[in-house]
Amino acid sequence: MKSAVSRLACSFAVAALIAAFVPAVAADAAAKPAAKPAGHAVPEFPGLKIAALHGDPNKGAAHFFIKMPGGFSAPMHFHNADHYGAVISGTLVLGPEGGAEKSLPAGSGFSFTGKKNHTTRCAEGADCLLFIDARSKWDVVPVEKK
Repeated sequence: MKSAVSRLACSFAVAALIAAFVPAVAADAAAKPAAKPAGHAVPEFPGLKIAALHGDPNKGAAHFFIKMPGGFSAPMHFHNADHYGAVISGTLVLGPEGGAEKSLPAGSGFSFTGKKNHTTRCAEGADCLLFIDARSKWDVVPVEKK
């Protein structure tokens, strides 16, 4: 887990360095600002929106944002895709099956591999914005109560 978090932290550090230099280059190049990624609703989860930056999460590996309204909650589920994420804003609360919930404020990173069962919610108050790096098609598979 530490190596996954270290890789994620390194990726964000590189992205921050690139972000620091891009404005200076863009000012010289008279480039147009990038369009905002178009978000779409997820019918199975009212209030949830996904906006892809790279790839198509419905077809394969992708990088995308997920926006959850404050108070949003998803019951126990898993994802077939190994994925790595970062909390951009809000407080994400993850509940691994059989474990204690963990609150992740903005700036936190997380990962799920091997179809780990968990609950997901966005704490009351501010909406949650997450960045996800999914290594294969994104899905949410409900876990039946025992």
